[in-house]
Amino acid sequence: MNKISHYNDLTAYITRDGSEIRELMHPNTHGNKSQSLAEAIVKPNEKTLLHKHLKSEEIYFIIQGNGKMNLNNETIQVTTGDTICIMPGTEHNIENTGNENLKILCCCSPAYSHDDTIIS
Repeated sequence: MNKISHYNDLTAYITRDGSEIRELMHPNTHGNKSQSLAEAIVKPNEKTLLHKHLKSEEIYFIIQGNGKMNLNNETIQVTTGDTICIMPGTEHNIENTGNENLKILCCCSPAYSHDDTIIS
């Protein structure tokens, strides 16, 4: 059976790393099997807390904005159109260095879980 969600029906919340998240598709809510897709927003001059996930592999796709991504103490500049793979156990955070909201599509497999988010 196909699953669908409607953006305007989804409520945003703050994750353990401090980003604003809207779960576009998540097993706990939508009944899909093993991955999650979310939109994350980091406001100008803000950054997420340094953290890692023990189980989940994450893929970030930058929808809008500019930032600095920290991956195990390596800092890389990111901008609209960039894709970053974050392997399990990698300490990471992202900082918005622009003047507009930094918007990110976040895909997690297995699906995102607060319990799998370890703040450094």
